[in-house]
Amino acid sequence: MSAAVRVRFAPSPTGHLHVGNARIALANFLFARRHGGHFLLRLDDTDRERSRPEFAEAITQDLRWLGLDWDATFRQSDRLDRYHAAAERLRASGRLYPCFESEEELRAKREARLKRGLAPVYDRAMLHLTPAQREAAEAGGKRPYWRFRLSDGAIAWNDLVLGARQVKLGAVSDPVLIRADETPLYTFTSVVDDLAEGITHIIRGEDHITNTGVQIDLLAALGGDPTALGFAHLPLLTDSDGGKLSKRLQSLSLRTLRRDGIEPMALAAYLARLGSSADPEPLPLATLAAHFDLGAFSASAARFDLRQLLALNRRVLHGLAFAEVASRLPAGATAAFWQAVRGNLDFLREAEDWWAVVGGEIETPALPEEAAFLVLAADQLPPEPWDETIWRRWTDALKDASGRRGRALFHPLRLALTGAEEGPELAALLPLIGRARALARLRAAARVAP
Repeated sequence: MSAAVRVRFAPSPTGHLHVGNARIALANFLFARRHGGHFLLRLDDTDRERSRPEFAEAITQDLRWLGLDWDATFRQSDRLDRYHAAAERLRASGRLYPCFESEEELRAKREARLKRGLAPVYDRAMLHLTPAQREAAEAGGKRPYWRFRLSDGAIAWNDLVLGARQVKLGAVSDPVLIRADETPLYTFTSVVDDLAEGITHIIRGEDHITNTGVQIDLLAALGGDPTALGFAHLPLLTDSDGGKLSKRLQSLSLRTLRRDGIEPMALAAYLARLGSSADPEPLPLATLAAHFDLGAFSASAARFDLRQLLALNRRVLHGLAFAEVASRLPAGATAAFWQAVRGNLDFLREAEDWWAVVGGEIETPALPEEAAFLVLAADQLPPEPWDETIWRRWTDALKDASGRRGRALFHPLRLALTGAEEGPELAALLPLIGRARALARLRAAARVAP
């Protein structure tokens, strides 16, 4: 690429980030890192009624939890003077015109056009407003909002994901850029900031296709070069059945997934390749960035399958070294403990249950039908010290003494020692449980007094 890559992620701080947002943020981040460019975080907070400082803080926290960092950040609410100056340029060129219709009037116009079989596109009636009519409207207490006069014809570009795309501007209403209270809208502020920040690529969801056509026209009106911008629109996510994911986005917020035990590496690895030709792998961000390719993404909708994410979460946990999780394990947990249990975890919080098994108290099940065998097992427990060979030595002796093999031998021992039907290998757990605890649990399961 000839120019240094500069991309941006521009969430509105009106709620928490969900998986759809995170996928777009990741795509921008990985694209920037892949090409040695810059990744900017822009908070689109000009909506005074809905934007909240707590949501802005939550967005940055969630992005950092996911592993992302950025080269610069700013809020649009700090740049109102810049937007005002750009609006004045558009007014001077005749591209920004005042409007006074109420929402009720606009709705009536749309309904009338639909009844006539026409598209509900704004009729540009206010373009013909005379100075006297405007003066009369303002004298009556009305304040204008401002629309951008779109060019004639169509806007076309070669999308880095979807291929050749175009928007016929005649089928789009002139967008409102400035509200009656003089606050600017997203369509306008985005273009002004993209120009000011030298953005080279805009990577976002497919639902912005029409916005892109409008914003390219606006960018040109502000003196920018539309050919200097690359666009990539990722198809929207669906659920595992192909339905709209939007109905489930609240339950798929990053906050919720984090609370439920999803590892950030698993979520990042899954979203980074979801919808592409590359299979999700539990890889660090640096590796994902090195191989990130927008051309590998399909033009079809991608299915977000929670089962696939959970499977990847297991793979991430199973591959984590003790040093990577030590601070999140129960106090006193050792590398040997982590090595013993990590391959059996779906979520890291489950390690607490296994820590209780090896170092605390559990509810030992009553196994009266196995009482004689468990008493024999207790009698056969070798003296300490124990090492990694203790399980084999003990069970070999029990085979000879009881004549049992397979499940008949191992299942009652697992139940007595761990209180669970399945779990980590007992060869790794038994040395951690220790002789005194193992002996007490065998006798308790047999209901033998200590």
